[in-house]
Amino acid sequence: MIKAILSSCIIIAICISCEQPASTEKQLDILFDSIFKKDEPGGAVLIATDNQIIYQKGFGLADITTKEPITPNTLFNTGSISKTFVAFGILKLAQENKLSLDDDLYKYFPDFKDSSIAKKIKLYHLLTHTSGLPDLRKIVADSAFYLTAKDAENWAPIKQTDSLEFEPGEKYHYSNPAFNGLALVIEKVSGVKWQEYIITNIMRPAGMETSTITDGPYPEKGVSHGYWFDGQKYFEKDYGEEPTFAASGNGGIWSSVNELWKYEQAIQKNVFLDSSWIKKSRTVFEHKNWKGTTPSELGLSWFMTNYWDHEMIGHTGSQGGFRADYVYIPEHKIFYVILCNTPRQLGDVRNSVSKILNF
Repeated sequence: MIKAILSSCIIIAICISCEQPASTEKQLDILFDSIFKKDEPGGAVLIATDNQIIYQKGFGLADITTKEPITPNTLFNTGSISKTFVAFGILKLAQENKLSLDDDLYKYFPDFKDSSIAKKIKLYHLLTHTSGLPDLRKIVADSAFYLTAKDAENWAPIKQTDSLEFEPGEKYHYSNPAFNGLALVIEKVSGVKWQEYIITNIMRPAGMETSTITDGPYPEKGVSHGYWFDGQKYFEKDYGEEPTFAASGNGGIWSSVNELWKYEQAIQKNVFLDSSWIKKSRTVFEHKNWKGTTPSELGLSWFMTNYWDHEMIGHTGSQGGFRADYVYIPEHKIFYVILCNTPRQLGDVRNSVSKILNF
């Protein structure tokens, strides 16, 4: 009788166990194992809630030749997430009263072909992608030049414009060259290379000891390679194969998911900027002459959007074979970042992660 009862209890326990939903970690493993294969380029993921890391893993290969695996410490090109670093460099100089966001471009670039255009565009217009400056770079026609063209060479054609797409502050039009220009402003004001300024004043105070910034050539070692798939094989799509990689103001930061988590913690703890400037960077910037069809969603280079009825602060990145998604949900104190060295539909991935985490 006792044996029968025990057997029944065991069966009931097993059934209850079968009905239990998979753990968060298991669900995330299943998700990312379905996205990345072990013997192909892949990605790294980190998720933190309430300032505690709950998930951090690497999937796939950082280099398909050496078979080096991706880990949470693997460095990827972060694409346009880099713009937030450049923006913080500008804001730090503003906090130190070494420049003003109301400074016009003519102050730093008196060689603009049309000085009247340079005088009406302010630094905050560049930071918010509202300058109205057209992108006059002939990247397709002169791709060989743009394989090695750095920030100054990418900014030079912009200074030759004789008309604007719209008046500064009226509308939003995403601009990569704007951040090549802002990087050069950091150099003019600080007196050092902008990469050195960002590493010294933002990265190292944040504890980002291995993160680096493109300064011409592709970093020689310690980073992953970017790849595209042509239907039969993977091929490199990074520096040496893809124009504008050397123009690092718009996308030159190399970092890992672990160090981007340190970056986010440093932002929230006001490590390299005081709280008022951090708040300003993550508050939608109001343009008095706004004429866009929808309200602006941009702070000083951070996007503030409504994501499934939750405020979301973040930035994405795309350059060559690299893709990135950086998200912070203040209401739930959830931080999520994914870095990939081959294109993936990261919007769909984010949606899947949000369902698992219930945000």
